[in-house]
Amino acid sequence: MTIPPTATWKRLIRFIDADGVERLGEPCHPEQDVGLAMRNGEVIEAFVVDSTTPWDQAAVTTGQKVHVTSLLSPITGQQAGTIRCTGLSYTDHAAEMGLALPDVPSVFLKPGQAVNNPNSTVVVPKTCQREEMDWEVELAIVIGKECKDVSESEAMDYVLGYTIANDLTARKHQASSSQWCYAKGFDGFCPLGPVLVSTRSLPDPHIVKLTTDVNGKRKQTGSASLMIFPLKHVISYLSQGSTLSPGTVIITGTPPGIGSGMRPPQWLKDGDEVHCWISDGMGTLVNKIVYA
Repeated sequence: MTIPPTATWKRLIRFIDADGVERLGEPCHPEQDVGLAMRNGEVIEAFVVDSTTPWDQAAVTTGQKVHVTSLLSPITGQQAGTIRCTGLSYTDHAAEMGLALPDVPSVFLKPGQAVNNPNSTVVVPKTCQREEMDWEVELAIVIGKECKDVSESEAMDYVLGYTIANDLTARKHQASSSQWCYAKGFDGFCPLGPVLVSTRSLPDPHIVKLTTDVNGKRKQTGSASLMIFPLKHVISYLSQGSTLSPGTVIITGTPPGIGSGMRPPQWLKDGDEVHCWISDGMGTLVNKIVYA
């Protein structure tokens, strides 16, 4: 039997403190939505976690309280490496797009350079400024220990925690090729965070709710209970013959309400503000869209 990578913290953030020091910490107020609080200029305080690595089993939440001045993705692009992604993962999203349910997870990759911070801008390159930028709120899994050839019965024992991803996509690029990596892999096209919720705080991730708002208007509403493949199946499938190292991020598909599924289609514009929210402590991932 495997031993899960149990975290000593419940909700982890990576951030810059008032002295300009990068830290890991646990928000002092367990119910605070730190993403919204940062967006609204509210005070955020955190207890320092004495490690620079989220999956450090020796890490302890200390009594040192510091002021949070900016939020960073809980996992860095270097720690994540190549982000594993699954598409067409929700039954209601498949219905929205008029597509048959897949027999196996549809897998693509995003590079580590796609990782972006909460409350930061997403700079859209000129090649994507063609009425095509789309949003996708997604539940993200973070692996906590080396994972290879695992069974479904043990797959969840390798999970450190869960956070929010926005799988931003340039749809015209996506439609021009059979491979999705290019359209979804531009720099900064995977905002991540703001909070990594541990598995001991969220033992069943299939209970979470997900939403996306653009400029205050609701676009997506979903439930992880409607995923086509349970997360244990996704992790096991991805691990067959492939090592998932600690820090690996797996983003797990989006519920209905994407811009390209609307009639007429709706796209992200220069200056738009996107709020991706997931329940059970993850809070709100806020990003502003900026055309370079």
